[in-house]
Amino acid sequence: MKKLVVIPILAVCIILSGCSFLEETNDSINYVSEATDYINDLSSFVEESTSLEGEELANRVQTLQTTIEDFIRVEAPGFSEDIHQELKNKSETLLTATNELLNNGEVAIEQLQDSHVYQTIENITGLMNQIENLGL
Repeated sequence: MKKLVVIPILAVCIILSGCSFLEETNDSINYVSEATDYINDLSSFVEESTSLEGEELANRVQTLQTTIEDFIRVEAPGFSEDIHQELKNKSETLLTATNELLNNGEVAIEQLQDSHVYQTIENITGLMNQIENLGL
């Protein structure tokens, strides 16, 4: 009789632990995808911004700020907390640099190139390998 009770309980435990593993895997895939998209957006900004001027450039910087703010709010799964904190810190630095650009009035490409924006984006994109390894 005890075997009849233990077997279903054991089966339920196995199923539940399998669900937890699937959830962790999905969280991993989702986070890696979000972080990769974010870094790709930053890279696109660098490429596109060199051909923009004046109000068009200012609008693109504002769009970048929204992208940064959205990523900063992302909840990272436990296994990626360290890399996410590093990304978050660098992103906050980037957000500060873009705020300074916009506070100075009209944004010129020379101001953008002389600011810390490109260097900070380069630092963030340098983390891509670590992020990709999270998905393994």
